[in-house]
Amino acid sequence: RLNRLYVELLKDNPDWGTAERRPDMNHFMARLIFCFFAEDTDIFHRSYRFTDTVEKMSERDSSNTHEVISELFRAMNTKIADRKEAGIARWADPFPYVNGELFSGSIEVPRFSRIARSYLLHIGSLDWTRINPDIFGSMIQAVADDEERGALGMHYTSVPNILKVLNPLFLDDLREKLAEAGDNPRKLLNLRNRMAKIRVFDPACGSGNFLVIAYKQMREIEAEINRRRGEASRKSDIPLTNFRGIELRDFPAEVARLALIIAEFQCDVLYRGQQLALNEFLPLNAENWITCGNALRLDWLSICPPTGTGVKLVGDDLFATPLDQAQIDFENEGGETYICGNPPYLGSTWQDEEQKADLQAIFDHRKKSWKSLDYVAGWFMKAADYGTQTNAAAAFVSTNSICQGQQVPIWPLIFATGHEIAFAHTSFKWANLASHKAGVTVVIVGISRHPARARRLYSIADDGGAIVKDCEHINAYLVSGPDIIVEKSSKPRAEQSEMTFGSKPVDGGHLLLSHADLLEMDLPEIDSKKWLRPIFGSDEFIGGRARYCLWIDDGDAEEALAHPIVGPRLQAVRSMRLASPKIPTQRGAAWPHRFDERRQKGDELVIAVAAISSENRDYLPCGLLPPGTII
Repeated sequence: RLNRLYVELLKDNPDWGTAERRPDMNHFMARLIFCFFAEDTDIFHRSYRFTDTVEKMSERDSSNTHEVISELFRAMNTKIADRKEAGIARWADPFPYVNGELFSGSIEVPRFSRIARSYLLHIGSLDWTRINPDIFGSMIQAVADDEERGALGMHYTSVPNILKVLNPLFLDDLREKLAEAGDNPRKLLNLRNRMAKIRVFDPACGSGNFLVIAYKQMREIEAEINRRRGEASRKSDIPLTNFRGIELRDFPAEVARLALIIAEFQCDVLYRGQQLALNEFLPLNAENWITCGNALRLDWLSICPPTGTGVKLVGDDLFATPLDQAQIDFENEGGETYICGNPPYLGSTWQDEEQKADLQAIFDHRKKSWKSLDYVAGWFMKAADYGTQTNAAAAFVSTNSICQGQQVPIWPLIFATGHEIAFAHTSFKWANLASHKAGVTVVIVGISRHPARARRLYSIADDGGAIVKDCEHINAYLVSGPDIIVEKSSKPRAEQSEMTFGSKPVDGGHLLLSHADLLEMDLPEIDSKKWLRPIFGSDEFIGGRARYCLWIDDGDAEEALAHPIVGPRLQAVRSMRLASPKIPTQRGAAWPHRFDERRQKGDELVIAVAAISSENRDYLPCGLLPPGTII
C-alpha cells in the first residue's frame, strides 16, 4: 500500500523522483510512517490522530492536502513554548514536539491527487502497532529505492536467519549465564552490568535489522534479570548508542537510527509500561550512532573504538548530512564488541571498478592472487584486523563460495591474525518473508581469537530440522578437521592433460546450430562430415541434449567462405565481431570460420565436467565423450 502511494505521488510530482529531489521524497515517506506508527501507539494523543486531522482539515478534492501535512510537520519541529510566535495553526498545536531533526529542514510536501489522498487515509487506518521495528526499516527502504519498490522487503533478513548469527555469536552465552545465575542477586547484577557494556556493530547495517533484533533480544534478557531482582520497572541500562553500524547509502542509515528508536520505545512499553515509555520517548534524541560511508574504506576502530575514545565529531542533527564517523562516545566503556551482519556478496565478475579497488586496498599488500575474491571477503578481513585490537568476535552471513574452491585461500590470512572459526552454519537456502525471495545459498561463519573449547557446526537435516555438532576444530571448508588448504596450482603435479574451460564461439549464434537449423541448411553429406560437430555445454551434457556447431579448420576456411550455405553464416560472424566494442573480439573478424577461443583440435577423446550444476547432486556430473565432440 505504501508502494501505491509512493508511485501515485510521483505521477503528480515527477520532479520528486529525480536524483536531486529523491532525498526529499525519502524523508517525506519516513515522516509519514513515523506519524502512522506514533498515532497508533499513543505517542500522539488519541484525541488528535494524524490521519483523522488530515482527513478533517484537507479538502476532499485534495487541493490543500499538502498544506495540511506541511503544517503538521512544522508543528512537530517547533517547541511548545515557541509555537505562538511561530503562528502554528490551532488544529496542529496539539501535536507534540518530536525533534531528533526528523521534521527539521524543508517541510515541503508533494501535491496529492484524490487517489493519493485516499491511499494516505487508508494506510493510516491500518493497525500500525503490529508493525515490528525489524521490518519497519526494510519497509521504508523498499519504498525509497526504485529497484526494491516492486517487492517490499526484498532484501529483508528474516528474524530466524538473523538469530542464526546472533545466538551462537553471543546471545546463547548470555542466556546460559542467566540460567546459571538463577535468583542470585549478585550474579544477576554482574550479568546486567556486563550487558550494559556490550557493543553490537554491523558494518553493513542497511536499515538496521541485525541491530534491532540484537537490541530486542538483549532487552528481553535484561527484563528477566530485573524481574528476578524485583526491579521490573527499572529503566534499561542498555544504551542505544552501543548499537553501531555503517551503511553506504544515507537514507537506510537514517532509517536504521529511526528503527532503533522505535525498538527502544516498544521494549519500554513491553517491559516498563505504556506511561513510563511515553514520558521518556519525546523529544527524540539527536545523537548519531549510525555512520554513512564505505565500510571497506573506513577505519572501524574510529567508529567503534575499544575504549570509547577516539576522533569524534559533535553532531546535533539526527537526520541531516551523514558523517563518515561516529559522533558520540559510548555511555559504557570497556565491554565486548560483537560484529555481525549480512554484507554484500559479489563475485569478481560482477564487481565494478570501485569495488575492486576496495578489495585491492585491503588485500594487495597481503596476497598476490586476491582478484578472484568475493566482495564479502573484505568484511571478513576487516573484522579480523579489528579483532586484533579489541575484545571482539564476528559473524557474517556470506555466500557459500567463501568456503569453497579458489576463495578458500583467504582463510590463512584470517587465521594469521590469531582468529579461528568459532562456529559455522553450513550451506542453506536463503529465505525471508519477502514475496520475491533471494535465490542464493549461504553460510554463516563466526570468527574469534578466543573461541570456546567446543566449536559448534550447525547444519540442516533432510527433514528441515537443525543439527548441531560439537567439534574440536572447524576448518576453512566448514568441516570438522585440521586446517588443510587446497591451493591453486598453475602446473600439474604429474604428467596429465590440462583441464581447461571449453571453447568460446563469440559468434552471435552463427556457428552454433540447433537440430532445426541442420534440417533447414540441408548440407551435403560430405560437407556435414567435414564441418559439423556435436557440441555440449553444461546444460546439454547433463540433459543429454546435443547441439551442433560449424568446426572448420584453417585449411578449409577459403572453401567454407565461398560455400553458398555456410559462407553467409561466416560473413555474419565477421560482421558481428567487427561491430563489437572490444578490440580482441574485433581481431577475431580475421578468422570468422572458427571459434574465437578454440581450446581443442576437435579429434580428441574428451573427459567433460559440467562447470554449472545443481547443488542437490551428490556428485559433479562428468563423462567420457567420443572424438569429434566439442566442449
